Amino acid sequence: MTDRRALGTQGLDVSAQGLGCFGMSEVYGSTDDAESVATIHRALELGVTFLDTADVYGAGGNERLVGKAIAGRRDEVELATKFGNEWNPDGSLGEINGRPEYVRAACDASLLRLGVDVIDLYYQHRVDDTVPIEETVGAMSELVEAGKVRFLGLSEAGPQTIRRAHAVHPITALQTEWSLWSRDAEAEILPTVRELGIGFVAYSPLGRGFLTGSHRSADDFGDGDRRRELPRFQRENLERNLCLADEVRSLAEQKGVTAAQVALAWVHSRGADVVPIPGTKRRRYLEENVRALALELADDELRHLDETFPPGVAAGDRQPDMSTVNR
Repeated sequence: MTDRRALGTQGLDVSAQGLGCFGMSEVYGSTDDAESVATIHRALELGVTFLDTADVYGAGGNERLVGKAIAGRRDEVELATKFGNEWNPDGSLGEINGRPEYVRAACDASLLRLGVDVIDLYYQHRVDDTVPIEETVGAMSELVEAGKVRFLGLSEAGPQTIRRAHAVHPITALQTEWSLWSRDAEAEILPTVRELGIGFVAYSPLGRGFLTGSHRSADDFGDGDRRRELPRFQRENLERNLCLADEVRSLAEQKGVTAAQVALAWVHSRGADVVPIPGTKRRRYLEENVRALALELADDELRHLDETFPPGVAAGDRQPDMSTVNR
């Protein structure tokens, strides 16, 4: 894969598809560090150089894992991480924290865990509504001045927050969930970032694996798989949503490709300013996902998908607590 994208208008160049590393350390069942490192190495071989992690993933463990995988290969990678979600001593999720002193401490801790001198893209993971965004981004901009961070990003921020942040320091990327069954960002957020020249990073472009068609029952998820807690995977919602996944699978079968490739190709069709970061912890799924870059959906196929998946079509919220998104 050689496709590249300009992410935002400040000069950050990334692979056209990234790799979400979250699931390598928690959330989706059992983990295998050796296979995860091998997956990252295979990603680099395939030209997938935009790696996404966060300090809260695995209570810091995911950053250490990514750091281990890129040791000696730092120049091959566009490295993105996030701060803002604190974790408790037992590893559970704590409070959202956007205070300037926390921003600085969190960045230093991430640099240490990752084993790098600079973070290419540093996101505020969730907006702290108790701290003015100007204060948080002001502290983030100091990290750029100090040479610890190259570009700034926001995750799950609303239009007005994005505008206020961008007025303090240019925001390079906005990361939000976007897929066939999560299209709420299209109403206000996407027009805002496009007006401001901010790139869009789409996380969970495969609907947390649901759009691949491989999950037909809540029993498909093992112990420790957080999808058991998500509203869209609850039994009554899951049954309704299966019809949506079947539409993607049907089109994939007609084209001789996988449902995952169709779902990713749809996201890629949204524009050159959009970079999806499908997550996987296995090389075989990584390779399958990369092949989506070569898949072009015809106009009538895109139209069919848009009509089948209008915004709001999925049964159930995308997060258990929607109060922390699009602030």
